[in-house]
Amino acid sequence: MSDIPRLLIVLGILLVLIGLAWPWIDKIGLGRLPGDIAIERDGFRFYFPITTMLLISAVVTVLLWLFRK
Repeated sequence: MSDIPRLLIVLGILLVLIGLAWPWIDKIGLGRLPGDIAIERDGFRFYFPITTMLLISAVVTVLLWLFRK
């Protein structure tokens, strides 16, 4: 049970770091890649970043794989 608080703290720190780095992330175009779905109508906006999620997932998977070795 002692692993859950540690995991929550790490996730919180990661969210804060991503929030602080968001201006730089936005400048490189992450979140507006081809394949990301964006629908905008009057009073309605839907955004589903499929390609961005796949890219982030691949990068995180490779990093975790490298750190386990």
